[in-house]
Amino acid sequence: MPYLTQLADVARRTGRPVTEVAGWQTRGHGPQPGVQGVVCHHTAGPAGGGDYPSLAVVRDGRPGLDGPLSHFGLGRSGHIYVIAAGRCWHNAPSTSAMHTNSASLGIEAENNGTQPWPDVQKDAYIRLCAELCREFGLPASRVKAHREVNTSKPDPHSIDMNEFRAAVAALIGGAPAPAPSWTEEIVKQLPMIRPGDDNFDVKTVRGCLFARGRVPVSAYQQVGLEDWLKSTRCDPGLVELVRGFQQSEGIGADGVVGPKTWPSLLRV
Repeated sequence: MPYLTQLADVARRTGRPVTEVAGWQTRGHGPQPGVQGVVCHHTAGPAGGGDYPSLAVVRDGRPGLDGPLSHFGLGRSGHIYVIAAGRCWHNAPSTSAMHTNSASLGIEAENNGTQPWPDVQKDAYIRLCAELCREFGLPASRVKAHREVNTSKPDPHSIDMNEFRAAVAALIGGAPAPAPSWTEEIVKQLPMIRPGDDNFDVKTVRGCLFARGRVPVSAYQQVGLEDWLKSTRCDPGLVELVRGFQQSEGIGADGVVGPKTWPSLLRV
């Protein structure tokens, strides 16, 4: 089996926000040999630090264990991070032949090991597992907690896996995920907005940033809010606001508004 470059598309079918971590399509300890199961983990990362503070560890590894450590990361907000398309070191030794590193996909959900699970995160967890089962033709019974296929592990803490699998099975047995909405289709047609551009789409970016509460008074106090919102120029000040927004959303903070930034700005 090759590198699984369809994983981002599978994740998007959940309806949750998705970030493709740079380099994910060629990241892995070689290609993924097979997909016979899904293993659910928690990161045991910090109690705070934002949506997914464990990203660097899951992507790059830790002393004694090289990354990637999982194919997906799952933030506290239900945001999905696609980290690797090849084999990951997420479950060894495995007590199940269908859940070894070479036979399964791993999902590392952000949780310090004792925190309550936000409903939105748990819902995204179930939906991601369901879409992976659909993609690779797996029954819900192939979704396992790390603790179920590795006797030395406790994760993911406090999740009743029988209830979890029942929810996955209900989604698999239901209707396929809906086709993209007309608003999602429009987003695909929106132009790239780069530093120095001067056009009316820049006004849309300004309005969206303001609506999201991402424009401090200092940004427009010299010219007034109305004139600031009407400006069609992507000036350095706007670029910095875009970068700040991208960073908060877990998007590459390059200051360019494109297909990864428009959906978050418009909340599609």
